[in-house]
This record gives sequence, structure tokens and C-alpha cells, in this order.
Amino acid sequence: MSIVTRFAPSPTGYLHLGHAFSALFAWRRAREAGGRFLLRLEDIDPGRCRPEFAAAILEDLAWLGLDWDGDVRVQSQHLPAYGAALNALAGRHLLYPCFCTRADIQREMQQSAAAPHAPDGGTLYPGTCRALSPARREARIAAGEPHALRLDMARALAGIPHALTFEEAGEGTVTCHPERFGDVVLARKDAPASYHLCVTHDDALQGVTLVTRGADLQPATHLHRLLQALMGWPAPAYAHHPLLADASGRRLAKRDQAATLRDLRVQGRSPAEVRGLAEAGQTTR
Repeated sequence: MSIVTRFAPSPTGYLHLGHAFSALFAWRRAREAGGRFLLRLEDIDPGRCRPEFAAAILEDLAWLGLDWDGDVRVQSQHLPAYGAALNALAGRHLLYPCFCTRADIQREMQQSAAAPHAPDGGTLYPGTCRALSPARREARIAAGEPHALRLDMARALAGIPHALTFEEAGEGTVTCHPERFGDVVLARKDAPASYHLCVTHDDALQGVTLVTRGADLQPATHLHRLLQALMGWPAPAYAHHPLLADASGRRLAKRDQAATLRDLRVQGRSPAEVRGLAEAGQTTR
């Protein structure tokens, strides 16, 4: 079977060295095996994504010397496909509308002796809206009350007759524990579908056989394997790479104004130099 990898940035800012490291990691895995390397723009968040950043991603990667196979998949152009996946889950009574605001959840959690957290660091949802009756849910939806769609984790797991696992490069078989995420949001109030749903949908659709991404996303793989099992999507192998960090050990991030590839170009750095900087950079798990 031919290897298929992908680089799937969100166009919420310009690419920095950490992105270059991740893109090169996936690109080399594919090219060295004679496989395919795909590029996907995960622009499902209308509040943060910008067309100019999307255009810059393609320009920066081409300048860096990376080529990709086939057309670039732009998630915002495929909203009906994600809606169909949500409808399939809803038809099996695995989703429920959640009308809670962040403030509502915070207030409820403050009343708890110890607020539990999901593996990604977020507060574990206490299940407030899960207890609403169907009639009450429909009435609030009919009234136009904004709501998200959450996965009923207990129902979802009840339909999986076996333990879920995934294959991690360098680690072997990892047993999944998606229950640690609780009732996750699969469609937000301000976005038609969540990262978790879209990424698993697209990896399956595009035939990705090896998911390469930062180590910070390894916990999400437990949840992604559940969605793959529920939807009958194939399970790729995974290779979560270390994250690039600055001299102080802090991971490179857009929010911290990490130096962008464009900054390095202005400084006169060549593509070969930038590739070398990315691949020789400090890493952190």
C-alpha cells in the first residue's frame, strides 16, 4: 500500500518554523517512500481564518521547495459533507444540542469540588444539556436559541464492541480512552463543524494512511479513533513529532509572534537555510 501523508494548517496567520518542520516531516515521509503528500487548508473557523493567510501558505510552501499531489482541499468549500456526517450521527441519536455558554459551564464547574479536565486541557463538560427532554430541546431550537452539537459519549461507546487502538510510530499499539474527553462538541455555535469531525472525515476521504502532526495532538487521536469507528472510516497510522521551541524552551506559536517564514525571507535567508533551521531546531514533547 502506497503511503499518503498530509500537511493541514489553519490559515489563521503566517507560517513559522514550527509549521515548516511539520510540513517537511510529512513531505519527507511521503517522498522517501514514493508516496503522496497532500495539502489541506483547515479553514472551518470563520472568525479566525483569512484568505490572505491561505494564499500565503501556498506561496511559502512553494518557496520552501515543497510540492504536493493533487488539488488543495479547502474545508470551507465542503460544508455539506461535514453536515452529512453530523446528520448520520444524529440519526443514530449520538448527538444532542447544547445551549450552554462558556460562562454557564464555568459557573456549574465552580460548584464542583474538583473540576475535571479533558486530555486537551479543556474543562470536561458536565452534561447539563444531555438531561433536557426532547420536547424542551426542540422548543429551544424552534425559538432560535444558539446551540452547539455534542457527542453523547456514553451512547457512542456503547455501540463499540471492542477496545479501540491506534498504531503510533516508535510506540506501537496504543489503547484509546476517548471517554476522557466527555461529551465533546462536534459542531460549534459559530462554526458548522469541529476540527475533530472535519479532520477525521477528510483523512478518510483523501485516503491518508499516515497522519503526521505535533505531539500536542496525540491525545486527540483517542477521540478521532472513536469517530472513525462510529463512521466506518479506516484507521491510519500515526506519527506525532516533537514541537519546535525557542531558546527558552517555549513552543513556537502564532499567538507568541514566532518569527514567520516571511520574516526569514526578508532577512535574506534562502529556502535551504530555512529548511535547515527548521530541521535542526530545538524540539520539545
